[in-house]
Amino acid sequence: MSATWYECKVKYRKLDDSGAQKMTTEAYLVDALSYTEAETRINEEMSSYISEEFKITNIKMANFAEIHPFENSDRWFKTKVSLIAFDEESGKERKSNMYLLVQANDIKEAFDSTNAIMKDTMGEYSIPAISESLIMDVFPYFTGEEEQLEKFRAIQSETLTDSEIPNEADDQVHTQEVVVDEVENEEVSEEVETESDFENKEYVEESEGEIPL
Repeated sequence: MSATWYECKVKYRKLDDSGAQKMTTEAYLVDALSYTEAETRINEEMSSYISEEFKITNIKMANFAEIHPFENSDRWFKTKVSLIAFDEESGKERKSNMYLLVQANDIKEAFDSTNAIMKDTMGEYSIPAISESLIMDVFPYFTGEEEQLEKFRAIQSETLTDSEIPNEADDQVHTQEVVVDEVENEEVSEEVETESDFENKEYVEESEGEIPL
């Protein structure tokens, strides 16, 4: 499942190096399906980290194509990657840009990590810019959460499908009732014909037994 990232800005009082409280605004990234879910998730995440009152001042969709965390790194870098393709009609190179968020300790490490990420790319590429991001932390869906989300969607789909399918058992019962009614009607018809034939037979016998004057 492809991730949709939302950048959330959180404002709260934070202790500085001198021990004094100071209002600060920090940016965080959350994986969510909508703005509403992004707000819910960032509130849940911040509640476990911040004991003081905080406020969500802004939520916007981030333009990161991929997020790449790395162990033993505590800073995030925004890497611009230009994909190079050759246009046969014009005979010129065409570039399309995408942005990666890479966790690293410095710019050189972010550059090396970006090259490692792009090593299996079929076409050519270049890395024209790398800058340190203001993102403090990233909150993706954990594997278990993704599996639960997929199961929930599957259950919803099955429920809708079942409600649209007619009840075949009811149709079979209805069909059987109609067949039984037709059989009963045929039996009644046969009984009527038999009684009529019997009366006609008696009339013929009586007619044959009369002696003309």
